[in-house]
Amino acid sequence: MTTNGGFAVAFGHFLDTYVFNMKAASLFLFCGFAVLVIGYIVGNISIKGVSLGSAGVFLVALVAGHFKGQMIGYTLNGVAHEGSVLGWASKVGQIDNWVNIVQSLGLVLFVTAVGLIAGPTFFKNLKKNFKSYVLLGVIIVLSGALVTLAVRLLVPNMTSAMATGLLSGALTSTPAFAAAKEAVGPEFATEVAVGQAVAYPFGVIGVVLFVQIVPKLMKANMAEERKLLVAASTGDEAKKDTKKLWELDKFGLAAFCLTIICGLVLGCINIPLGHGSSFNLGTTGGPLIIGLIFGHFGRIGKLSLKINKELISIFQELGLVLFLAGAGVEGGAAFVETLGKYGPLVFLYGALITTLPLIIGFIMAKYVVKLSLLNNLGSITGGMTSTPALGTLIKTAGTSDVASAYAATYPFALILIVLSAQFLGGI
Repeated sequence: MTTNGGFAVAFGHFLDTYVFNMKAASLFLFCGFAVLVIGYIVGNISIKGVSLGSAGVFLVALVAGHFKGQMIGYTLNGVAHEGSVLGWASKVGQIDNWVNIVQSLGLVLFVTAVGLIAGPTFFKNLKKNFKSYVLLGVIIVLSGALVTLAVRLLVPNMTSAMATGLLSGALTSTPAFAAAKEAVGPEFATEVAVGQAVAYPFGVIGVVLFVQIVPKLMKANMAEERKLLVAASTGDEAKKDTKKLWELDKFGLAAFCLTIICGLVLGCINIPLGHGSSFNLGTTGGPLIIGLIFGHFGRIGKLSLKINKELISIFQELGLVLFLAGAGVEGGAAFVETLGKYGPLVFLYGALITTLPLIIGFIMAKYVVKLSLLNNLGSITGGMTSTPALGTLIKTAGTSDVASAYAATYPFALILIVLSAQFLGGI
């Protein structure tokens, strides 16, 4: 086994023997919160005004995931046989299911909060810029699919499974990942997973950096850009009801939970696509759409759906970092192994699938569709289905109104990415 595995097990042995002896659940909580703290520290490191922000959590989680995988692999290969070394590694092996749960929980919290924030202005913005958002969604996804097709045809030994995995990772799309695995069949599903693991890190970090660097390169006046954004999306506020509505709790926590429940139900509805395949909105699209609807109307009959703004902001940030931590730990286990197997160029292919659609989408939005900067970047994060980049853009822009453009573009992009993954997987 590798030296890294030996180091990971030795470190685990030291902690388990001399520092503390934790149960698996306590170990999971300890490591999880440690990833968040260290991730925020890394994310706050700024170079010429550009930082990873919340994506720093993802970077730290990648490292944690790598050592977790090394530790388990070291033990399973028979190197460690007894004592607390084996006990430590077995505890680490128990947390995988919890990591997946945390990742899903974080995603649901974040997209629900985004929907509720964007809801009051979403429909006005969508009505005014509907064609623009559809066009951008098509252009961004089509660009990514064409780059993926070129990689598939021009790179020696590049399989359809690996290429579609690169696409789903580069555009950070879990539904596309699932569609790609279905398209290539179970015998090639591992290659799809490898491609996803390769392209996902830059798919996250690349878009996060893009939405920060572009405003600086353009020397944008954020105060003026916020005014332009408001001008494009105001006038559609939900009507205020003077009647007394029933509030389940003073913070709106029950209303937030109800939004998630309805969103998950919507996300589970399968839409047939023909040839035995189907599509659903999943844990991202369902809660996002219900959040937009509930955020717009603010009530169901006499039941108030009013939610404290501070609570929504907390869930938005908490959801984002939980999702990033889970995704990073999951992807980190295969990251270094993939590099050794396929060589560094495979990461370049994934980076191209992320970068070219970003540049093409931005140019089209600016010079053809003529969207304002923040509407432009918001729609790009939606077209790239990049949850982390939206979180960064909200902080960069200084307003949550950018979520409206994300929410308008996201559904079209999501459907097109799934269809593209199915098509490319069959080539």
